[in-house]
Amino acid sequence: MTQHLHFIGGRALASDAALPVLNPSDGAEIGRIARGTAREVDAACRAADAALAGPWGRMPAAERGRLLLKLAELIRRDAERLAALESLDVGKPIRQARQDAAACARYFEFYGGAADKVHGETIPSAEGILAMTVWEPHGVTAHIIPWNYPMQILGRSLGGALAMGNAAVVKPAEEASLTTLAIAELAAEAGFPAGAVNVVTGLGEEAGAALTAHPLVAHISFTGSPEVGTLIQRAAAERTIPVTLELGGKSPQIVFADADLDQVVPAVMGAIIQNAGQTCSAGSRLLVQEQVHDRLLAALAERFSRLEAGPAERDLDLGPLVTLAQQRRVQGFLETARRDGLRHAASGRLASNAPEGGYYVKPVLLDDVDAAHTLAQEEIFGPVLVATRFADEEAALRIANGTAYGLVAGVWTQDIGRGLRLARHIRAGQVFVNNYGAGGGVELPFGGVKRSGHGREKGFAALHGFGALKTIAIRHG
Repeated sequence: MTQHLHFIGGRALASDAALPVLNPSDGAEIGRIARGTAREVDAACRAADAALAGPWGRMPAAERGRLLLKLAELIRRDAERLAALESLDVGKPIRQARQDAAACARYFEFYGGAADKVHGETIPSAEGILAMTVWEPHGVTAHIIPWNYPMQILGRSLGGALAMGNAAVVKPAEEASLTTLAIAELAAEAGFPAGAVNVVTGLGEEAGAALTAHPLVAHISFTGSPEVGTLIQRAAAERTIPVTLELGGKSPQIVFADADLDQVVPAVMGAIIQNAGQTCSAGSRLLVQEQVHDRLLAALAERFSRLEAGPAERDLDLGPLVTLAQQRRVQGFLETARRDGLRHAASGRLASNAPEGGYYVKPVLLDDVDAAHTLAQEEIFGPVLVATRFADEEAALRIANGTAYGLVAGVWTQDIGRGLRLARHIRAGQVFVNNYGAGGGVELPFGGVKRSGHGREKGFAALHGFGALKTIAIRHG
């Protein structure tokens, strides 16, 4: 049984206890990860702090960028190995895991190119005063990574932090830590000084809680549930440090009668089926104007009926959910739908050879769901699409904004004026018109409003989140 250790100060370190790593496709144990405690977290934070006082803290921005570019090259070199690890650990089909490896490399490439391009300003001031602003790293940054996209979210969080000169401590989800550990080792191979990148594995309530409370941590980046995000923000408030929170969504796809349905159907399908619906930005609500409702739902029902879920290695439409607890959560929502008499429009099927121990849920399309119903309000985090009719633009906007979340939205219309109006008035961090996701959008700032969190990752905006702006005024002459 493979034992996966922490990566602290440039080397692998063990803990006194370990946690099982389970394969979601069959429920079998495939290895063990170290169960970190406050002791290992303290060692990692001290290693990061030492790196800041040493060669990493003195390294010019251009050199930091070269190391990030080298790391991107190594991820591409090992992309197949990393994809296989992610597929095994998370349960996603291998082709999706390959896309994640490519996206991870792209994040480090983007931030490698941006590292020496974060500029301050000179500010007109009084005679004899030279005033300017400069960007500085926060110091030790904490990164709590979820289980659904370990590689992608590591890249988008860690890349920006390192580009700005921070030293990082990463706590991956206990359900999926393997690729994070592998990429930390690649960072060492790329030439990052010891302590610049550290990984502590373990439980959120143990290692994660210790990390967010550690006195050396100067910034926390977290992707996960609103409930845990609230706890993290409280911990940060105790020491008045900044946080970046991405806490999920209940994102609408709004389809007007004039939309090109040939474009809509594959986009809507991909936005709910990818990673078995376990995606924070999943298009989990479908709002359809009455005039095209029946035609669009018929097309989607036909596509849903052909979907097949099965073991990750089969590379089907979708794999299992990540854990038994996640499977039971989604099944609970579906039981609520049955109890409340929601209209079942279509569902996919399980592969005939899907192991009984796997955490599978068939993809489901529900129609005519009231906008106030639990399944239209709560984040299901599974392959369940709920459809709701609307009459006009005003109603569409009201329904779109009618949840506690505000992460992403899609608008489908040939009326560009309408698209712009909706984009301005929808309460979400990202709005896509006649597309959804913009092909991954590494360059596009990402984050939410309301219960979806605050702060931005991805794009150039993330660099400012991982830095502190300092004003300097010098009297001269």
